[in-house]
Amino acid sequence: MCRFFINRLLIILLPGLLGACTSVGPGQLFRSTSPHDQYAQSLRSAHLEQTALGTDWLTTADRALKDSVLVNAPYRESGYFSATRPFALGYRLNGQRGDKFIIKVDVQGQESVQVFIDVFELDERNQDPNRMASAKADTNQLELEIRRTRTHLIRIQPELLRSGRYTLSISREPVLSFPVSGRDSRQISSYFGVPRDAGRRRHEGIDIFAPRGTPALAASDGTVSGVGTNNLGGNVVYVSDSRRNQTLYYAHLDSQAVRPGQKVSVGDTVGFVGNTGNARTTSPHLHFGIYSSNTGAVDPLPFVRRGTGPARQSLIAAETLGDSARVSAVRTVIRQSPNGDAPILRTLPRSSAFIITGGTATWPRVELPDGIMGYIASNAIEPARKSLRRASLPVGTDLLEAATLKAAVMETLPAGTAVDVLGVFGSYQLVRRASGGTGWLSQTP
Repeated sequence: MCRFFINRLLIILLPGLLGACTSVGPGQLFRSTSPHDQYAQSLRSAHLEQTALGTDWLTTADRALKDSVLVNAPYRESGYFSATRPFALGYRLNGQRGDKFIIKVDVQGQESVQVFIDVFELDERNQDPNRMASAKADTNQLELEIRRTRTHLIRIQPELLRSGRYTLSISREPVLSFPVSGRDSRQISSYFGVPRDAGRRRHEGIDIFAPRGTPALAASDGTVSGVGTNNLGGNVVYVSDSRRNQTLYYAHLDSQAVRPGQKVSVGDTVGFVGNTGNARTTSPHLHFGIYSSNTGAVDPLPFVRRGTGPARQSLIAAETLGDSARVSAVRTVIRQSPNGDAPILRTLPRSSAFIITGGTATWPRVELPDGIMGYIASNAIEPARKSLRRASLPVGTDLLEAATLKAAVMETLPAGTAVDVLGVFGSYQLVRRASGGTGWLSQTP
């Protein structure tokens, strides 16, 4: 009765409180910098953080920052969240300076639901998350340009009291447009950092080969900050990309097509590919470099390499979400991330039972009865539907809601009750009654 009252209170209060979260300017109720922070503050302002649901929502948000999984773009997975249980997930991505990640969460449910998307940068030890960007309150997509080569953490969390099936997708695209017309990163044949002049210097850019006279293009909007000639680069052009506090360098041009101070847009011709300067003995190509105002020469490759395209992982069947499953192999392992090289969290023997919460068709994400969450290879599991054996209870036994002594007692089954054993977890048995309901027994029948 108390939980029902709290739920009703949340339903009544939250819409009004969240209406105050749509603006964060001076004089507004909340000044937090992200919709997630604003929502959390609305819970505290209404003293709802003292309720079980409110406390669990805040705790779940923090736990997602600690118990994240490592994925590689492009990646997608689906899952289900319930209105009765706060939910949040964290995903780690290794991002290079020049990458742009596109993160999208699509939700299907009977009611509209707000999903908070936040991206954090981790330090050199992959700790101390620092929030870098958040999706706007009215969108389910976030684009993030990586400014430092670090591990980044994506947290997704829906608001309270909403159920839905979600699909998370992550893809990677370059920050800049490719600087040679009709070419892409497959035409790069010399890379950043390669020794030059018997090791006396290093290559501070990439070389893109193309026929003489091919247009060299503005890779970003900007201003031409220099046009000239030098011994190494020959005919050169500098374009200031003030948005990113960096300068784009075009060298070995056959000729230039811009003047100092000229404004350029992405795709404008700044010159034509040639082999001037110290490239006279090589085939025509563009030397393309990027110089940061803070760090000097940086690797241009992540800025212009081909994007990953959309994620293509096959999604887990929707009808299996929330179902019980069990290990069908002699033994298998639950891993931290959805790949065979990820750290092992636990080894599970045959018939170990768990709940499928999401993932992909190849790597379902599961939750063990003790709360451990991870990924299991789909070829090692099966639905926990077919009975492993039929048993009759020798004495009256409590049917538990979960595989722990602290779990609520659903009912006490009298001696002689027939049950189907569907799975095991430690000393507990997952059983199904003749009526079709399932629960856990703390002793082997």
